[in-house]
Amino acid sequence: MEVTAQMVKELRTRTGAGIMDCKEALKENEGDFEEAVRYLREKGLSSAAKKAGRTASEGQVYASLGEDGRMGVIVEVNCETDFVARTEDFQALLETVANHAKDNGGENLAEALKEVTTEAIAKLGENIVVARGERLALGNGDSGRVVSYIHPGGRIGVLLEVKCETPGNAGDAAFVETARDLAMHIAASSPRYLSEDQVPEVVLQSEREILLAQQKDSGKPENILEKIVEGRIKKYKKEICLLDQPFVKDPDRTVQAYLKDRSAESGEEIRVSSWARFQLGELSASDDG
Repeated sequence: MEVTAQMVKELRTRTGAGIMDCKEALKENEGDFEEAVRYLREKGLSSAAKKAGRTASEGQVYASLGEDGRMGVIVEVNCETDFVARTEDFQALLETVANHAKDNGGENLAEALKEVTTEAIAKLGENIVVARGERLALGNGDSGRVVSYIHPGGRIGVLLEVKCETPGNAGDAAFVETARDLAMHIAASSPRYLSEDQVPEVVLQSEREILLAQQKDSGKPENILEKIVEGRIKKYKKEICLLDQPFVKDPDRTVQAYLKDRSAESGEEIRVSSWARFQLGELSASDDG
């Protein structure tokens, strides 16, 4: 059976495979379109297995929110080049991963989407890794909103849950603006904890040991060193705690002061409940995974 240019075009549109691969698939299967699709998938999956070991250090952080604003997910998917990360196919993959996380949570995404990822590798020609995901959702009876902020370029993203006292205020434009400003702040300032009382003692002790090691050859008396270290620990806690950080849009006041002002304007308390901040590649760059 003769393989026409139109047949090749249709097969390429459906599968994303190269022109020569589509032509070969149609020839091998005597023009049977469905068999040609299957042939390309099998060939692609074999090729994908070879690509799966290659380094995937690019990609995007992506967030998606529920229609009611009470739930959202953030995911990170990696590929090899920024060029592929900006393609429509990769964007569609991000949406697929996010939709799965909405329905099932952010755990075990890589395993759950193994087949989808393998097909993406075959189609895009690069190693693809579903790195991680997280879902935040307001509990029954809670008033508030889940918002997201993705920094231009998709390398940093934040999913944030902010609560208020009455359901009506959760949809107010001023409340939503406050939540989004906070999400942008978290993206820029990377807080690790909400407030000082949430910082584990083991984290502070580790920082003390590092600071003492840095000062060991200073020749200063031990009691002076301890005062210096404790002063720096106090500063360190303010640097890593959201409420104590200078607010990114108004550095003359802290995030806590900003929240207090916005709460006064709305007539009720606005408080940060939880957040997830993803930075592209930080999992592979960290020692603890």
